[in-house]
Amino acid sequence: MKMKPAEFIALSACTMTLTALGIDIMLPAFGELREHFGLKPDSTAPAQIISFFFMGQIVQIIFGALSDRFGRLAILRIGFPLYIVGGIAAAFAPSLEFMLAVRFVAGMGASAVLMTTVAGVRDRFVGDQMARIMSLVFTIFLFTPVVAPFLGLAILSVASWQMVFLTPPLFAVIVFLWSLRLEESLPREQRTSLNWRSVGKSIRKVIGNPIFLRYTGITTLLFTGLSSYVASSEHIVGVIYGRPELFAWIFAGIGLLMSCCSLLNSRLSSRYGARLTIRWLLIIYTIVGGVLLLYTITFGDPPTMLVFFIAVALMMAINLAVEPNSSALALEPMGNRAGMASAIYGTCFFAIGASLGSVISHLMDNSVFPLVLSFFLIGLVTVFLVLSDVRPLRKKIVKNA
Repeated sequence: MKMKPAEFIALSACTMTLTALGIDIMLPAFGELREHFGLKPDSTAPAQIISFFFMGQIVQIIFGALSDRFGRLAILRIGFPLYIVGGIAAAFAPSLEFMLAVRFVAGMGASAVLMTTVAGVRDRFVGDQMARIMSLVFTIFLFTPVVAPFLGLAILSVASWQMVFLTPPLFAVIVFLWSLRLEESLPREQRTSLNWRSVGKSIRKVIGNPIFLRYTGITTLLFTGLSSYVASSEHIVGVIYGRPELFAWIFAGIGLLMSCCSLLNSRLSSRYGARLTIRWLLIIYTIVGGVLLLYTITFGDPPTMLVFFIAVALMMAINLAVEPNSSALALEPMGNRAGMASAIYGTCFFAIGASLGSVISHLMDNSVFPLVLSFFLIGLVTVFLVLSDVRPLRKKIVKNA
């Protein structure tokens, strides 16, 4: 029986949720993790668990080439076992170093699942329609940061941190079984041959496209700020501001706003187009970042907790609203190279963004200024990139707006 659009959107959201669940549910357990591995109470080392998971996305380039040759389903079904095995191994890791290694493996699996999901959406939809579908997927996906911290706390109240780490791979087993209903989205006649010459040609075609580079750069920079905040959020709330009891509520509240903003973006991109929407979103992001930086310089570091998290909530919400637009605009000219393009796209914003984000996280022992400054600089550069796209904006004809 053919999968209907609503079920496809729901399944796509669940496959993408594996990435978020593999991060967000673990954040409340970092305190027990520090104690288990004998780390200092204010150690930022647990943030590396998030960074290594993101860095595992670097293999998307390999998975992208393979998916363009063998189809999306074959790579999707490689990704699930990697994610599940890596997740289970992390729960029983004998050392932090071993945990980081298997978290990298889990990240590899998540990269295969995420890449094939994005490529599958691109196979079925293009342009503004893809931006709308991706926004709907992200709206469902973004409820994970709302629920996951409380789920993590609930599990910790009755079990150990190991059970928290086991939850994502157990959920992945369910999604994997559901995904067996999914049909292949890349016809055999549209698949590319697998040899170094054709792979090299595909890579050159993708990275030689200025539109792709521009919007991939935007997403990568924004993800730098996002990954740094997510990895450091427990440290910021619990150590820098000294309010660990508020962490789940703050993280969930920001996640809820992100989800709402992503849903709003699906309407904005349908009405005004992805390019016009992304321009205004990035301008607002930069203004908020600039106000937070000025406030921090004027009144001291760290800034007032309420002011800091209101600003962060607004920028994180805008960040996630921008991503569906930037991915749609980056992949729009790629045609049957969508697998390789989405792989390079995902590698850049996950691996490079997470690496840069880990540097920022490392600098935040007792200060949020490195993150605040990064937000503003990211906003400035992304606004420059989006305004440098001088192609005429397509006019949208809206009925019953």
